[in-house]
Amino acid sequence: MNPMTAARSPFSSPADHPQLGLRERKKIKTREAIRTATYALIDEQGYDATTIEQIAERAEVSPSTVFRYFPTKEDIVLSDEYDPLMVEELRSRPADESWTDSLRHVMHQAIDALMAEDPESVRMRAHLAIQVPAVRSRIYESVSQTARQLRGAIAERSGLDPEGLEVRVCAMSLIGGLMEVNMYWGENGCEDDLRGLVDRALNVMEHGLTPKNA
Repeated sequence: MNPMTAARSPFSSPADHPQLGLRERKKIKTREAIRTATYALIDEQGYDATTIEQIAERAEVSPSTVFRYFPTKEDIVLSDEYDPLMVEELRSRPADESWTDSLRHVMHQAIDALMAEDPESVRMRAHLAIQVPAVRSRIYESVSQTARQLRGAIAERSGLDPEGLEVRVCAMSLIGGLMEVNMYWGENGCEDDLRGLVDRALNVMEHGLTPKNA
C-alpha cells in the first residue's frame, strides 16, 4: 500500500495481469515509464531540480500525458498499481486465518516483491518522504483512496458495514501504522529490515504496547 505502494510473487506485474486488457496494460506501462524517468532524474539532480518537462522528455511522452496520469510530481513518486493487488490478495486468504496473520502474509509478499525488483526506488521513496515536505504532505492527502479499498476487504472478512466507524478505524489504524513504519525506516537510513519493522507494527496493533519493564 503506497506508504508502502515489484519478480512480484505472488503479485504478477500489473502490466501482465491476465484480467487487464491491452489498453489498460499500455496505460500501466506508460505510468511505469514515467515513474522510471522520474526516479532516474531525481537520482541524478535531486527532487526540486527535476521538472515535469524533463520527466516527459526522458519518458518520451508529452508533459500533458504526464499530468494526465499524475496530477502532481509528488504523485509520480508515491503512486503505484499494487494496492488493488494487495487488497485482492487479502480477500483470497483463508476465512479462518486471523486478520493479523493475513495482513502479515500480504505485507511480507509485497515487501519481498518490491525489494526484489527495485530496492533503490523503494529506499528513494522513503528518503523523499522524510526530506521533501511536499511529498510527505501528499502522502497524508492520498490515504483516503487506499483506506476505501481496505475497508472493503475488512468488511467482507468481518461482515460489518464498510462505512461503519469500527471498520473505518481498523483501516486507518493499519494505514497509519504502515505510514509510520515507512517514516521510521527512512529516518534511520533504510538500514533496518523492513519486514521486521512491519511485524513489530502489526504486533502493536494486535497486542498493544508492552511496558519496558514488563
